[in-house]
Amino acid sequence: MRRGWFLPVVAVLGFVFLYAPILSLIVFSFNESRLVTVWGGFSTRWYGQLFRDPQILGAAWISLRVAFISASIAVVLGTLAAYVLMRFGRFRSRALLTGMATAPLVMPEVITGLSMLLLFVAMEQLLGWPAGRGETTIIIAHVTFCMAFVAVVVQSRLAGMDQSVEEAAMDLGAHPVRVFFDITLPIIAPALVAGWLLAFTLSLDDLVIASFVTGPGASTLPMVIFSKVRLGVSPDVNALATIIIAIVALGVGIAMWQLRRSTHRDPE
Repeated sequence: MRRGWFLPVVAVLGFVFLYAPILSLIVFSFNESRLVTVWGGFSTRWYGQLFRDPQILGAAWISLRVAFISASIAVVLGTLAAYVLMRFGRFRSRALLTGMATAPLVMPEVITGLSMLLLFVAMEQLLGWPAGRGETTIIIAHVTFCMAFVAVVVQSRLAGMDQSVEEAAMDLGAHPVRVFFDITLPIIAPALVAGWLLAFTLSLDDLVIASFVTGPGASTLPMVIFSKVRLGVSPDVNALATIIIAIVALGVGIAMWQLRRSTHRDPE
Protein backbone atom coordinates (compact mmCIF):
# COMPACT_ATOMS: atom_id res chain seq x y z
CA MET A 1 0.00 0.00 0.00
CA ARG A 2 2.80 2.34 0.94
CA ARG A 3 4.59 1.58 -2.31
CA GLY A 4 1.45 2.54 -4.27
CA TRP A 5 1.61 6.24 -3.32
CA PHE A 6 5.34 6.63 -2.68
CA LEU A 7 6.55 6.22 -6.27
CA PRO A 8 3.99 8.61 -7.83
CA VAL A 9 4.75 11.26 -5.19
CA VAL A 10 8.49 10.98 -5.77
CA ALA A 11 7.93 11.15 -9.53
CA VAL A 12 5.77 14.27 -9.21
CA LEU A 13 8.28 15.98 -6.92
CA GLY A 14 11.08 15.13 -9.34
CA PHE A 15 9.24 16.57 -12.32
CA VAL A 16 8.32 19.70 -10.35
CA PHE A 17 11.96 20.16 -9.35
CA LEU A 18 13.05 19.84 -12.99
CA TYR A 19 10.36 21.80 -14.80
CA ALA A 20 9.09 24.42 -12.33
CA PRO A 21 12.09 26.75 -12.97
CA ILE A 22 11.60 26.38 -16.73
CA LEU A 23 7.90 27.14 -16.42
CA SER A 24 8.68 30.17 -14.26
CA LEU A 25 11.15 31.44 -16.86
CA ILE A 26 8.56 31.08 -19.64
CA VAL A 27 5.90 32.91 -17.60
CA PHE A 28 8.18 35.83 -16.71
CA SER A 29 9.25 36.21 -20.35
CA PHE A 30 5.79 37.76 -20.85
CA ASN A 31 6.23 40.12 -17.92
CA GLU A 32 5.63 43.85 -18.45
CA SER A 33 7.99 44.83 -15.64
CA ARG A 34 11.73 45.11 -16.15
CA LEU A 35 12.22 43.32 -12.83
CA VAL A 36 12.41 39.63 -13.60
CA THR A 37 10.94 38.54 -10.23
CA VAL A 38 8.04 41.02 -10.00
CA TRP A 39 4.96 40.46 -12.15
CA GLY A 40 3.82 43.67 -13.78
CA GLY A 41 1.22 42.37 -16.22
CA PHE A 42 1.17 40.44 -19.48
CA SER A 43 3.25 41.85 -22.34
CA THR A 44 5.28 40.71 -25.33
CA ARG A 45 7.50 43.81 -25.38
CA TRP A 46 10.65 41.85 -24.56
CA TYR A 47 10.21 39.62 -27.58
CA GLY A 48 10.03 42.69 -29.79
CA GLN A 49 13.10 44.15 -28.13
CA LEU A 50 14.86 40.83 -28.55
CA PHE A 51 14.31 40.74 -32.32
CA ARG A 52 15.67 44.29 -32.61
CA ASP A 53 18.96 43.36 -30.94
CA PRO A 54 21.62 42.87 -33.68
CA GLN A 55 23.98 41.03 -31.31
CA ILE A 56 21.34 38.43 -30.48
CA LEU A 57 20.25 38.03 -34.10
CA GLY A 58 23.84 37.65 -35.31
CA ALA A 59 24.67 35.08 -32.64
CA ALA A 60 21.45 33.17 -33.38
CA TRP A 61 22.28 33.00 -37.09
CA ILE A 62 25.80 31.74 -36.33
CA SER A 63 24.45 29.09 -33.94
CA LEU A 64 21.83 27.87 -36.42
CA ARG A 65 24.34 27.72 -39.26
CA VAL A 66 26.92 25.88 -37.13
CA ALA A 67 24.30 23.46 -35.76
CA PHE A 68 22.92 22.65 -39.22
CA ILE A 69 26.33 21.97 -40.77
CA SER A 70 27.61 20.08 -37.72
CA ALA A 71 24.52 17.88 -37.50
CA SER A 72 24.62 17.07 -41.22
CA ILE A 73 28.28 16.04 -41.15
CA ALA A 74 27.84 14.17 -37.87
CA VAL A 75 24.99 12.11 -39.36
CA VAL A 76 27.18 10.99 -42.27
CA LEU A 77 30.21 10.10 -40.15
CA GLY A 78 28.19 8.62 -37.30
CA THR A 79 26.17 6.44 -39.68
CA LEU A 80 29.33 5.14 -41.36
CA ALA A 81 30.88 4.33 -37.98
CA ALA A 82 27.73 2.56 -36.77
CA TYR A 83 27.42 0.58 -40.01
CA VAL A 84 31.02 -0.59 -39.87
CA LEU A 85 30.71 -1.65 -36.23
CA MET A 86 27.43 -3.53 -36.78
CA ARG A 87 27.92 -5.10 -40.23
CA PHE A 88 31.63 -5.78 -40.64
CA GLY A 89 31.88 -8.32 -37.81
CA ARG A 90 35.16 -8.70 -35.98
CA PHE A 91 38.18 -7.02 -37.53
CA ARG A 92 41.49 -5.66 -36.38
CA SER A 93 41.22 -2.40 -34.43
CA ARG A 94 37.45 -2.86 -33.95
CA ALA A 95 37.81 -2.25 -30.22
CA LEU A 96 39.84 0.89 -30.93
CA LEU A 97 37.20 2.20 -33.34
CA THR A 98 34.44 1.47 -30.84
CA GLY A 99 36.30 3.33 -28.13
CA MET A 100 37.05 6.31 -30.34
CA ALA A 101 33.44 6.48 -31.54
CA THR A 102 31.96 6.44 -28.05
CA ALA A 103 34.65 8.31 -26.08
CA PRO A 104 33.06 11.76 -26.62
CA LEU A 105 29.94 10.49 -24.82
CA VAL A 106 31.76 10.26 -21.49
CA MET A 107 34.55 12.77 -22.02
CA PRO A 108 34.13 15.98 -19.98
CA GLU A 109 33.40 18.93 -22.25
CA VAL A 110 36.23 20.93 -20.70
CA ILE A 111 38.73 18.24 -21.71
CA THR A 112 37.23 18.00 -25.19
CA GLY A 113 37.30 21.75 -25.70
CA LEU A 114 40.85 22.12 -24.42
CA SER A 115 42.15 19.24 -26.54
CA MET A 116 40.46 20.64 -29.65
CA LEU A 117 41.97 24.06 -28.98
CA LEU A 118 45.47 22.59 -28.68
CA LEU A 119 44.89 20.62 -31.88
CA PHE A 120 43.83 23.70 -33.83
CA VAL A 121 46.79 25.71 -32.56
CA ALA A 122 49.21 22.94 -33.58
CA MET A 123 47.57 22.54 -36.99
CA GLU A 124 47.77 26.28 -37.63
CA GLN A 125 51.48 26.32 -36.79
CA LEU A 126 52.30 23.25 -38.92
CA LEU A 127 49.83 23.52 -41.81
CA GLY A 128 48.60 27.10 -41.71
CA TRP A 129 45.02 25.83 -41.37
CA PRO A 130 42.68 26.69 -39.82
CA ALA A 131 43.68 30.33 -39.87
CA GLY A 132 42.53 31.43 -36.44
CA ARG A 133 39.47 30.28 -34.57
CA GLY A 134 35.93 30.86 -35.78
CA GLU A 135 32.94 29.07 -37.25
CA THR A 136 35.10 26.42 -38.95
CA THR A 137 36.75 25.32 -35.73
CA ILE A 138 33.41 25.31 -33.90
CA ILE A 139 31.91 23.07 -36.59
CA ILE A 140 34.84 20.63 -36.44
CA ALA A 141 34.64 20.47 -32.64
CA HIS A 142 30.88 19.96 -32.66
CA VAL A 143 31.09 17.23 -35.29
CA THR A 144 33.62 15.43 -33.09
CA PHE A 145 31.25 14.94 -30.16
CA CYS A 146 27.93 14.96 -32.03
CA MET A 147 28.85 12.03 -34.27
CA ALA A 148 29.21 9.85 -31.17
CA PHE A 149 25.55 10.40 -30.26
CA VAL A 150 24.48 9.75 -33.85
CA ALA A 151 26.50 6.54 -33.93
CA VAL A 152 24.76 5.26 -30.81
CA VAL A 153 21.29 6.03 -32.21
CA VAL A 154 21.99 4.46 -35.61
CA GLN A 155 23.79 1.49 -34.07
CA SER A 156 20.78 0.66 -31.91
CA ARG A 157 18.53 0.78 -34.98
CA LEU A 158 20.86 -1.48 -36.97
CA ALA A 159 20.97 -3.93 -34.06
CA GLY A 160 17.19 -4.32 -34.21
CA MET A 161 17.03 -4.58 -37.98
CA ASP A 162 16.38 -7.92 -39.70
CA GLN A 163 19.57 -8.69 -41.65
CA SER A 164 17.82 -11.33 -43.73
CA VAL A 165 16.43 -8.58 -45.94
CA GLU A 166 19.94 -7.42 -46.81
CA GLU A 167 21.15 -10.99 -47.25
CA ALA A 168 18.25 -11.78 -49.61
CA ALA A 169 19.09 -8.76 -51.75
CA MET A 170 22.75 -9.78 -52.01
CA ASP A 171 21.75 -13.36 -52.83
CA LEU A 172 19.78 -11.94 -55.77
CA GLY A 173 22.95 -10.26 -57.06
CA ALA A 174 22.66 -6.77 -55.60
CA HIS A 175 25.94 -5.00 -54.89
CA PRO A 176 26.53 -4.18 -51.19
CA VAL A 177 26.53 -0.45 -51.99
CA ARG A 178 23.14 -0.74 -53.70
CA VAL A 179 21.82 -2.83 -50.81
CA PHE A 180 22.83 -0.08 -48.42
CA PHE A 181 21.18 2.73 -50.38
CA ASP A 182 18.08 0.84 -51.54
CA ILE A 183 17.29 -1.26 -48.47
CA THR A 184 19.29 -0.37 -45.36
CA LEU A 185 19.12 3.40 -45.66
CA PRO A 186 15.31 3.64 -46.02
CA ILE A 187 14.82 1.31 -43.04
CA ILE A 188 17.14 3.29 -40.74
CA ALA A 189 15.96 6.68 -42.05
CA PRO A 190 13.93 7.47 -38.89
CA ALA A 191 17.03 6.84 -36.80
CA LEU A 192 19.00 9.19 -39.07
CA VAL A 193 16.40 11.89 -38.58
CA ALA A 194 16.44 11.34 -34.82
CA GLY A 195 20.24 11.44 -34.78
CA TRP A 196 20.30 14.62 -36.84
CA LEU A 197 17.84 16.34 -34.53
CA LEU A 198 19.79 15.21 -31.48
CA ALA A 199 23.07 16.46 -32.97
CA PHE A 200 21.44 19.74 -33.99
CA THR A 201 20.13 20.29 -30.46
CA LEU A 202 23.46 19.42 -28.83
CA SER A 203 25.34 21.78 -31.12
CA LEU A 204 22.83 24.58 -30.64
CA ASP A 205 23.02 24.19 -26.86
CA ASP A 206 26.80 23.86 -26.48
CA LEU A 207 28.64 26.52 -24.52
CA VAL A 208 31.79 24.97 -23.03
CA ILE A 209 33.40 23.51 -26.15
CA ALA A 210 32.47 26.51 -28.31
CA SER A 211 34.05 28.85 -25.75
CA PHE A 212 37.41 27.08 -26.20
CA VAL A 213 37.49 26.92 -30.00
CA THR A 214 35.79 30.15 -31.05
CA GLY A 215 37.37 33.48 -31.89
CA PRO A 216 36.40 37.13 -32.35
CA GLY A 217 33.23 37.63 -34.36
CA ALA A 218 32.03 34.05 -33.95
CA SER A 219 30.15 34.12 -30.67
CA THR A 220 27.35 31.57 -30.53
CA LEU A 221 23.97 32.17 -28.94
CA PRO A 222 24.73 30.34 -25.66
CA MET A 223 27.90 32.42 -25.31
CA VAL A 224 25.96 35.66 -25.75
CA ILE A 225 23.32 34.51 -23.26
CA PHE A 226 26.01 33.59 -20.73
CA SER A 227 27.68 37.00 -21.09
CA LYS A 228 24.34 38.74 -20.55
CA VAL A 229 23.44 36.66 -17.50
CA ARG A 230 26.77 37.46 -15.85
CA LEU A 231 25.70 41.12 -15.83
CA GLY A 232 22.28 40.28 -14.40
CA VAL A 233 19.22 38.54 -15.78
CA SER A 234 17.12 40.81 -18.00
CA PRO A 235 13.64 40.09 -19.37
CA ASP A 236 14.87 39.78 -22.95
CA VAL A 237 17.09 36.89 -21.82
CA ASN A 238 13.96 35.18 -20.50
CA ALA A 239 12.32 35.69 -23.88
CA LEU A 240 15.35 34.30 -25.68
CA ALA A 241 15.48 31.28 -23.37
CA THR A 242 11.78 30.64 -24.00
CA ILE A 243 12.37 30.57 -27.76
CA ILE A 244 15.28 28.16 -27.33
CA ILE A 245 13.16 25.90 -25.11
CA ALA A 246 10.45 25.87 -27.78
CA ILE A 247 12.95 24.96 -30.51
CA VAL A 248 14.54 22.18 -28.44
CA ALA A 249 11.14 20.81 -27.39
CA LEU A 250 10.03 20.76 -31.02
CA GLY A 251 13.16 18.91 -32.08
CA VAL A 252 12.83 16.34 -29.29
CA GLY A 253 9.15 15.85 -30.11
CA ILE A 254 9.90 15.24 -33.79
CA ALA A 255 12.68 12.78 -32.90
CA MET A 256 10.41 10.83 -30.54
CA TRP A 257 7.67 10.76 -33.16
CA GLN A 258 10.06 9.43 -35.78
CA LEU A 259 11.36 6.71 -33.47
CA ARG A 260 7.85 5.68 -32.44
CA ARG A 261 6.74 5.51 -36.05
CA SER A 262 9.78 3.40 -36.89
CA THR A 263 8.95 1.01 -34.02
CA HIS A 264 5.35 0.60 -35.18
CA ARG A 265 6.42 -0.06 -38.77
CA ASP A 266 8.97 -2.73 -37.83
CA PRO A 267 7.61 -4.64 -34.82
CA GLU A 268 9.86 -7.33 -33.38
